[in-house]
Amino acid sequence: MTTARWQTDGAAALEIAGEGERPESVELVGRRARVSARLTGGGKTWRARIPLETSRWGGPVLPLPSGPYRLTVRWPGADAQPLQAPPLPLTVLERMRAAWDGAGVVQIGPPVDPAYDSGEGQDALERRYAGARDPLENAVFFESFYGRNISCNPRAIDAELARVAPGVTRYWSVVDLSVPVPEGAVPVIEGSPEWWRARGAARLLVVNDWLRRRFVRRPGQRVLQTWHGTPLKRLALHRPGFAPRRAVAVVREARRWDALLAQNPYSARVLKRAYAFLGRPVWVEGYPRNDVLVRGDGGRTRRQLGIGADERVLLYAPTWRDDREQIVDFVDPAVLAREADAVVLVRGHSRTLQPGEDAVGPRVIDVTAFPDIALLLTAADALITDYSSVMFDFSVTGKPMYFLVPDLDHYRGQLRGFYFDLGERAPGPIVHSQSELVRALGDEGLADLFAPRYEAWRRAFNAREDGHAAERVVARLLDQGFVARSA
Repeated sequence: MTTARWQTDGAAALEIAGEGERPESVELVGRRARVSARLTGGGKTWRARIPLETSRWGGPVLPLPSGPYRLTVRWPGADAQPLQAPPLPLTVLERMRAAWDGAGVVQIGPPVDPAYDSGEGQDALERRYAGARDPLENAVFFESFYGRNISCNPRAIDAELARVAPGVTRYWSVVDLSVPVPEGAVPVIEGSPEWWRARGAARLLVVNDWLRRRFVRRPGQRVLQTWHGTPLKRLALHRPGFAPRRAVAVVREARRWDALLAQNPYSARVLKRAYAFLGRPVWVEGYPRNDVLVRGDGGRTRRQLGIGADERVLLYAPTWRDDREQIVDFVDPAVLAREADAVVLVRGHSRTLQPGEDAVGPRVIDVTAFPDIALLLTAADALITDYSSVMFDFSVTGKPMYFLVPDLDHYRGQLRGFYFDLGERAPGPIVHSQSELVRALGDEGLADLFAPRYEAWRRAFNAREDGHAAERVVARLLDQGFVARSA
């Protein structure tokens, strides 16, 4: 017989008690995280304590990311199999919500009361939010990539704001408490009563993508849209195929923004047209998220990832595809690591974070869930990408780039389209297969061959990337009254 219970004294855990021979291992395995049980006993009875929290990348101990987890048991001499026990109903613990179906699947979620997680519950919170009339707080509501991580321009702006105006309250929108927020900031879980209240009460909202859900601007409330990359692929109103509903949504969204941040003049022109962002300011200040590329050396990130200082590191970071949920499979990372004699970091796009699974293999590290890609750029010796805007950021470092584009004709002609011909301007080789990529990685003459293009690229796209973009953006926010230096 096997029994189970939630352990809530101290760190949250699932405790399993069984009779007979003790298993060799009990594991909880999710798409982006896994934990192993601590096993005790043996002989007549045994116990397994499976933590529902873990430390990732050397960071703090936090709840497991939301999602389904397979609870497996491995007996001596046998393969792993689902662990069977009476199911446990949905329980809201201090920092998470958990349920077990009894047949090997544990569901982890944010610690939001199920009453608020329903359609009716959210409708009630939206109405309360829309009707609130309380005075605004001298606070900033930050959100990056829909709360999936703390990164990008909002993260860099947060750090500078905390330095120069520590009296400002900083709320961070997160999907759950597995997302670590900066020191001194207040996490608010998306859809919770606290999230709706903070979003309505903050004097300034700083976001890098669309404002989801209902948005009602309070008198005096401002929105800074930092966006999340210089575009190669067509955006918003410029995407292939005119759809009236999309056009209405794009224009409605752009009207919510009071200012738009652009990395360079090219990006400012494209974003203004793509979002019909007319009559309001575009701040061409460089990207705060790239300040670390000028000031950082990548050593700390390498140590976090367990990579030696002398090892060659290749970062594979493709963009997402409109016609698939998970990261593209154009690279076998284990084979690439062996043939290129390098550590391969695999970084999926933020849109592939939740549906995808970690890549595994010798000298392969899946860093899709790593908090901030800018830190990975400092640690990498070379970038392998396709149509991702990461190309405009990595070029700040001056390190080599390789463009693996086996679906170039399909992507350019049917999925999205480009603003310029990548083949004519790319500051590195265009390759169409992994074998071509490996040959290019071994060609030491390519750096000199592409040097003129690389220099032209940096003049066009990186002129404002001097390590001080966050300082300039925060100074504008304070000088123009988007937020006050003190209450």
